[in-house]
Amino acid sequence: MSVERELAHVEPEIAAANLVEVRIAAEPAQLAVMRAVVGDLAMRADYDVDTIADLRLAVDEACSSLVRLAAPAATLVCRFRLAGDRLSVTAEVISDDAFGPRKDTFSWRVLSALADVVSTSVESDPAANGSHLVRIELTKGRTAHV
Repeated sequence: MSVERELAHVEPEIAAANLVEVRIAAEPAQLAVMRAVVGDLAMRADYDVDTIADLRLAVDEACSSLVRLAAPAATLVCRFRLAGDRLSVTAEVISDDAFGPRKDTFSWRVLSALADVVSTSVESDPAANGSHLVRIELTKGRTAHV
């Protein structure tokens, strides 16, 4: 499966109503769209104000990291999935760089502090002219109401 096909592939078991996919140009000016989408989804899922703010910042940090790695004219894809009391976000972009986001940066520390779980992966495809699919996945749970 090529990198481009992988980018468009959504597993059938998660292609339900609880999945939202957004595609934008991988440019800093477009990141407000992703912040708005995650904020709206978290609000509708009854997340508290602090958790919504954390999610907005985490998505902004993840997407900013990917935009810096993006190939020219690349598309940034984010999938938001609500499952119970968890909101999972998968952000991915095509990159000419074989390395994912650095984990020894302030940006990664902020991202790790804002989300419950954060991971990154890079998949290469020899048939795709040296391009790589760089992905950041994060999950944040709903804070219990006191």
